[in-house]
Amino acid sequence: MAEKKIKLLAIQMESAIGEVELNIESVKNLLRANLAKYTPDFVFLPELWTIGWDCTSIPAGAEIIEEAKSVKMLQEIAKEYKINIIGGSFVEKKGNKLFNTCPVINRKGDLVCTYNKNHLFSYLGDTESSYITAGSNPVMVELEGVKLGLSICYDIRFPEIYRAYRKAGADILVNMAAWPKTRKIHWDTLTTARAIENQSYFVALTQTGMLADGSENLGHSMIIDYKGEVLDNINETEGAIYAEIDLEKMYEFRAQCTVLKDIKESYEVIKK
Repeated sequence: MAEKKIKLLAIQMESAIGEVELNIESVKNLLRANLAKYTPDFVFLPELWTIGWDCTSIPAGAEIIEEAKSVKMLQEIAKEYKINIIGGSFVEKKGNKLFNTCPVINRKGDLVCTYNKNHLFSYLGDTESSYITAGSNPVMVELEGVKLGLSICYDIRFPEIYRAYRKAGADILVNMAAWPKTRKIHWDTLTTARAIENQSYFVALTQTGMLADGSENLGHSMIIDYKGEVLDNINETEGAIYAEIDLEKMYEFRAQCTVLKDIKESYEVIKK
């Protein structure tokens, strides 16, 4: 069983659209500044922090994972500060395909695994699926006895993926996003619902700042507990959120409120 208390740090930042080198330096500085104040077990970054949310920047921002400067920087930070990093996402080039990929790095600086975004947002003027190939499976990673279910942005609209994580034993659910300010109600509602319905801690992390088309990222990143209470949040500025969570309390709550035992094997609809 994991340690009872786990310290989480999530970095909210504004990406310079299409500027990989600049964003790597910005994230490095934000990490160093916050790791001077906090000593977390896990650090989280937002979706596509390397290029910002701009679909037309995807091809030019792609990196082969073995050579990716963004991943190497995170590995160096993880090793230096002895922290686990859930590295948001970057554009991974694999053969002739591109993926929206989250790298997971342990305290030794080892790349433990990756998660490829399963659901691609291609509505309301966005064209992610024109560039990115969808991942085929959810990925739950276990680090130091803590099980984390990974997801990226649009995945939040599909409760099935989070239920699968919960059934697989996830302790912490994570969504790393670049979420628009125009859909704040959706962000607040969906992230909180996923925490409540799965009785799990939830890290809901997104970017802040302007986008190429003049619209804005939401900001408003949160760490939510298994009952839906917000443990820490940030508005629209660059910065960090931090919380010390107690997994033992979550396990006790799950044992007292055994909602998942009431799930039926089938929900076949009867049409009348």
